[in-house]
Amino acid sequence: MAWHDGTVTAPLTPPHQPDPHDPWQSPPSGSHLAPAFGSPDDPDTATELRQTGVVVVLVALAGIALGLLWLWLAPRVPLVSDGSAVFLENSEGEEAIGADGTFVLLAAGFGVLSAAAVFWRLRRGGVFVVVGLALGGVLGSLLAWRVGVWLGPSSDVVARAREAGKGVVFDAPLELHAVAVAVLVWPFVALALHLLLTAAFGPRDPEPEWSGAGWSSYYGGPGAEGPTAGPAGPPVPPPPGGGSGAS
Repeated sequence: MAWHDGTVTAPLTPPHQPDPHDPWQSPPSGSHLAPAFGSPDDPDTATELRQTGVVVVLVALAGIALGLLWLWLAPRVPLVSDGSAVFLENSEGEEAIGADGTFVLLAAGFGVLSAAAVFWRLRRGGVFVVVGLALGGVLGSLLAWRVGVWLGPSSDVVARAREAGKGVVFDAPLELHAVAVAVLVWPFVALALHLLLTAAFGPRDPEPEWSGAGWSSYYGGPGAEGPTAGPAGPPVPPPPGGGSGAS
């Protein structure tokens, strides 16, 4: 504010200086704004999708090994024919339940191995990688089930009974009775272990470093300088006549 011929004039904001009270003014250069979540320009999205595809394929192919192990370790169900019908050799045997239990235990083990491998290789993987791990576990379990059935004893029990002859024991087809439960063991175990590993050993996001000096000067706080400082009190006008001291 200045005196000129008895008229009070207010100083104008220089054209090259921003208005400190403009709500649309950009923040100081020392500040850091977080990028928009889910931006389509995120450079990591394509890489994460490729990693997810690799995880799904590799985990699903591991189901072949699971099927072979199940075929090798599952107990056999002995059958016998009397010439007109086929019966269980041991009606009180638990071999059928043992086949399901063997599959479940093997699937749980494969879930642990796949989760550990994915976490070790892709520790910074996001949600897509975790979804790929679960999807690969489901596909791997289904593939293991079909591999065990295809490579196991024939499902044509009548033909096998005729081939074996009366009173001769032969193996029943390899079957999985609780298919829905057995197929979900692998993905659930993998997701649970991956979550625990991420919580215990996953990378931590660094704490954001904010520049306090830029914001304090922008909002007129301590250390503010120049036109960005907060509003100051009105200047004391000079005495009439231009004198600078007492007469």
